[in-house]
Amino acid sequence: MLSRLMSGSVRSLDREFNCTVRLLDDTEYTCTVQRDAKGQWLFEQICQHLSLLEKDYFGIRYVDPDKQRVNVLLFILFILFFSAQPPFTMCLRVKFYPPDPAALKEEITRYLVFLQIKRDLYHGRLLCRSSDAAMLAAYILQAEIGDYDAGKHPEGYSSKFQFFPKHSERLERRIAEIHKTELMMCQEMQHSLLSRHLALWYCRGTAEYISSNGQ
Repeated sequence: MLSRLMSGSVRSLDREFNCTVRLLDDTEYTCTVQRDAKGQWLFEQICQHLSLLEKDYFGIRYVDPDKQRVNVLLFILFILFFSAQPPFTMCLRVKFYPPDPAALKEEITRYLVFLQIKRDLYHGRLLCRSSDAAMLAAYILQAEIGDYDAGKHPEGYSSKFQFFPKHSERLERRIAEIHKTELMMCQEMQHSLLSRHLALWYCRGTAEYISSNGQ
């Protein structure tokens, strides 16, 4: 009798597991997932947590113990993806960049795609010419700190930001130059929202996103 109760208790515990999802701003969302749940259930929980309505651009990725990245299919049972034991850690990522950034309606969507652009640029997955990279980095810098202010931004201020895996001093100076001069010409650029939007437009026009290597 006792063994049956213990066995039933173990089976009950086995029916659910803890799951942590790393979001694009590096915060974490944790929940308990039923073992027979499908990927769609967790994805909907994340979207609800973020108040994310424009869902088509996003997906969940699982990294197994061998560092292999697996895109979680929303219609498949969770348990089929995992080769390790719980708790499991997954990531929310952008599956593809929007073909028309102007069509994005929600600020949260623009912000999350902006964070993915920053991540892909930093990890070397956003391939573009150095001149285009400098412009895109300057847009990101604008979104982070606003307009250039000589009183707040001393010489070399842009070096505090890591936009790429590695870059030359020449590229760093070019980023600062664009931020100081070209972006200052547009007064409406003072709002980070528009800066993020422009970064989306620029990325669409000049860079190639290698989604198969996304992180």
